[in-house]
Amino acid sequence: MEYSKHGKDLMRKEVGETKPRYGTVNFEKRKHPRFSVDLPVEYGRADVSIKKGHVTNASEGGLLLYLSEQIEIGNYLRLKLFFTMGSELHAVETMVEVVWVDIYLGDDCGDYRTGVRFVEISTEDMSKLRKFLKSLSAP
Repeated sequence: MEYSKHGKDLMRKEVGETKPRYGTVNFEKRKHPRFSVDLPVEYGRADVSIKKGHVTNASEGGLLLYLSEQIEIGNYLRLKLFFTMGSELHAVETMVEVVWVDIYLGDDCGDYRTGVRFVEISTEDMSKLRKFLKSLSAP
């Protein structure tokens, strides 16, 4: 057995002993749970016309968008998210900030996966979104 000094603590180590193996554990660090969805979205910037994309997951904090163009991190977009609850069509309007971007090379080759967080959303629209997300988690 060997002893080594590390800071103020004395650590024991078996000579010739192999280190324990640890697997990768993915702990969810998000503030809000995410829900898988497939929803249409319209988006735009002040200097660009309205374009269409789609949302593949949503939470009270943000969305994962698939857009046909790459938007730089830190840019703001106006979004209009469409969803149904029961037989009613709802739309939520919000301002989002792009927090990450990468390219998706799957079926819809060329779409940019874009993570956004809500920076401005009315109380009424947040209430609609919460109600919708809650309906997804109900059995």
